[in-house]
Amino acid sequence: MWLFFLKGMKKKYRVKKNQDFTKIIQHHQSLSNKEYVLYYLKNDMHLRIGLSVSKKLGHAVIRNKIKRQVRMLANEIFDKDLSYDFIIIVRKNYLNNDYKTNRDSLISLYKKTLKRMDK
Repeated sequence: MWLFFLKGMKKKYRVKKNQDFTKIIQHHQSLSNKEYVLYYLKNDMHLRIGLSVSKKLGHAVIRNKIKRQVRMLANEIFDKDLSYDFIIIVRKNYLNNDYKTNRDSLISLYKKTLKRMDK
């Protein structure tokens, strides 16, 4: 299994620049549920993922824990052969659920996104 997040997400698999985030979000291809908003956009390279966790979710320690968890979920769930950019925005309801519920929620959202991308 190819673990590209093993020691942190490698730079080439990240969406880091503000202009990239803006471009993906302005393209208006998204799905959401109570825990996440998932934006996606086709690219000419490889899978790239960006994370956004609002300060409203808590102090830095809590936000960093959420980011670590979501990175590991993305590593487990997302198909590394896709040529798409994804932005995962974590909503406040994430804090009300356990890890398994949040995992199932992201899997469900990702599957819906794949169905929509095939159309």
